[in-house]
Amino acid sequence: MAHLRVIFMGTPDFAVPTLSALLAAPDIEVAAVYTQPPRQAGRGKKTRRTPIHEAALDAGIAVFTPTSLKSEEVQAELRALDADAAVVVAYGLILPGAVLRAPRLGCFNLHGSLLPRWRGAAPIQRAVMAGDERTGVCVMVMDEGLDTGPELSRAEVPIAAEATAGELHDKLAKLGAPLMLEALRGVAAGQLRPTAQPENGITYAKKIDKAEARIDWSRSAAELDNLIRGLSPFPGAWCEWQGSRIKVLLAQPEARANDAEPGLVLDDALLIACGAGALRLMHLQRSGKGAMSAAEFLRGNPLRPGDRLA
Repeated sequence: MAHLRVIFMGTPDFAVPTLSALLAAPDIEVAAVYTQPPRQAGRGKKTRRTPIHEAALDAGIAVFTPTSLKSEEVQAELRALDADAAVVVAYGLILPGAVLRAPRLGCFNLHGSLLPRWRGAAPIQRAVMAGDERTGVCVMVMDEGLDTGPELSRAEVPIAAEATAGELHDKLAKLGAPLMLEALRGVAAGQLRPTAQPENGITYAKKIDKAEARIDWSRSAAELDNLIRGLSPFPGAWCEWQGSRIKVLLAQPEARANDAEPGLVLDDALLIACGAGALRLMHLQRSGKGAMSAAEFLRGNPLRPGDRLA
């Protein structure tokens, strides 16, 4: 089996399983890791390294954190690594043509959807929010378009009726790691050829806007269930009660006829009227508090029939 020297480019938790698989592979050498720079995060605004940065440091791999890949200096530094391939997983920076052409075999991206559906920034969340029945991961050869490169391989999974974006994220991250290894080895051996993406079925997974996360109770229970699961655990779909924001992390739709005003509490176990049907709220979170079950929430927040969520 040929020895491959690769550069890894990634940032969030989703990328960690693929980096770990590359580091464990006897025929692959990770020459360097590129990731987003450390940034302030959390309530204390402490400067934090990305999950990939931490994983690379633990493995003793050189880490580069440029804010852009457009400068000749950065590009020359990358070329000097003399890599056979670059593996890109949710990196967050645009790769200019000079970077795409630097590795001998090219740059290979792991994307969290069944391309060409859900090209873009938030494919996992958008798939759940849209009520898709299936999704998966694809490995593609990168070009200068937005997730437009030819595909090498894919793996599909069903989206369970109760699955959240967080659960699907973890499943796809694990599914993608061996898929990337197989693709790299197949290309290096000349046994795997890329196939152009279909021209039909293209959709775009734009970044989640904060305004989308507010629950509109006039929508159907089925639509809101998809929204809630698609935004769980982050950023979390939310509503208001008594001027306080409440995140709803999981709910159960009930197809029941009612003529109640949307947002009205229908019973003492958090059944909420929607534009069509009703939603039983299962897991919630108040500002500054941890996630809790409906029963735990009601002990400190006694919502009663006739109350209304906005």
